[in-house]
Amino acid sequence: MVVSIIFIALVTAFILTVIISPISIPVLKRLKFGQSIREEGPKSHMKKGGTPTMGGVMVLLSILFTTLIIQGFVLEWSTETFLLLLVTIGFGFLGFLDDFIKITKKRNLGLTSKQKLAGQLIIALIFFLVLNDSQFSTDVAVPGTTMSIDFDWFYLLLTIVMLVGSSNAVNLTDGLDGLLAGTGAIAFGAFAVLAWNVEMGNAAVFAATTAGAVLGFLVFNAHPAKVFMGDTGSLALGGGLAALAIITKLELLLIIIGAVFVLETVSVILQVLSFKLKGTRIFKMSPIHHHFELSGWSEWRVVVTFWVAAAVCAVLGIYIEVWV
Repeated sequence: MVVSIIFIALVTAFILTVIISPISIPVLKRLKFGQSIREEGPKSHMKKGGTPTMGGVMVLLSILFTTLIIQGFVLEWSTETFLLLLVTIGFGFLGFLDDFIKITKKRNLGLTSKQKLAGQLIIALIFFLVLNDSQFSTDVAVPGTTMSIDFDWFYLLLTIVMLVGSSNAVNLTDGLDGLLAGTGAIAFGAFAVLAWNVEMGNAAVFAATTAGAVLGFLVFNAHPAKVFMGDTGSLALGGGLAALAIITKLELLLIIIGAVFVLETVSVILQVLSFKLKGTRIFKMSPIHHHFELSGWSEWRVVVTFWVAAAVCAVLGIYIEVWV
């Protein structure tokens, strides 16, 4: 029964996004919600200027409608579903504000880092307080072992680090046509399998719903992209992914399943540290997907390679949790 519901959620979200997108893209064009391209970025990206952005709105609408349909007619509402929606929609709203400011001000910077962090912290705190009120376990399992560590009140710090870190890491990954849509769908698909494995049906349905919505978006975001996700989508997906890892008690497994996002973040950190300490750059450009572009790889080759890497990490994460 649960497997069929998971499948229905995935397909429903996919179809909804495919229906919503052709209607929304012309509206975004008329509103002149076009992407501003970084001048310091790869020169090949300059031709993408003006491509509609804020496509994450379509993904969020699909997730919200599908969740309302499934939870309203098939499953009962749960604290888990509420929290997953809270983080995903909440972080998506922060991204929407960021995108909106960029577009209206015709610049590549939206919310300040302090404003964005403040919003993320507020959402993370609400998320933790609701979890804590439901007597949520603060034990963190070590993947591939029977060991666990009780974080006690330090679990609040872990929650904040995971939600803020994941949302920013996923946001950094959104730099090439279809890159985040593909890797994001794979990661959420993996958590749908894992949530089902630990018998958390509501979380599994939400993960499948998000995977379906992102796959539907990929139809229009694959190279050459007709629409970009924007911070509206990337912050929402990053927050939602971390929330899933926390709720399913697979916190550390997020590092493995989301290894591509971790790599993107680490590449930026190393680049900044190297330049500040030595005055030299390790990569031709960070995040690392731009390094491969500037090394002569086509955009499509970079994206497909990262998809494959994400799939390998997802399978590895599932293997460790289910069979080790």
